[in-house]
Amino acid sequence: MTAPPPGPYQHLAEEFERRLRTLQEAGEVVDPRIAQIERLKAKVAELKERLAQRDEAIAELTTFKELAVSRLATQYDEIVRLREQGATLGNLRRLPPARRPVLRPCRCQQYPE
Repeated sequence: MTAPPPGPYQHLAEEFERRLRTLQEAGEVVDPRIAQIERLKAKVAELKERLAQRDEAIAELTTFKELAVSRLATQYDEIVRLREQGATLGNLRRLPPARRPVLRPCRCQQYPE
């Protein structure tokens, strides 16, 4: 490929190319498309990290839920077993129903009228 013939603005083209090379060697991004690609790559990495954290939290909550349901089922089975055992042995007495305390306003403070 041959260089274009020198024109009246050839010195400006050479200066532009020299500055562009200097910036690229220094690690500066001069192409806005490349800068956008880098920003999007960083955003994708951030979103992947958030997704991994969310998946981990979901896995922990699922494990907790399974454990809780298992414990509830075991407790229910134990309650049913104890009720059946109490019904067959007949040596259990029923407790009287619990009394509900009567709530009254506190008279420890005097309210101004």
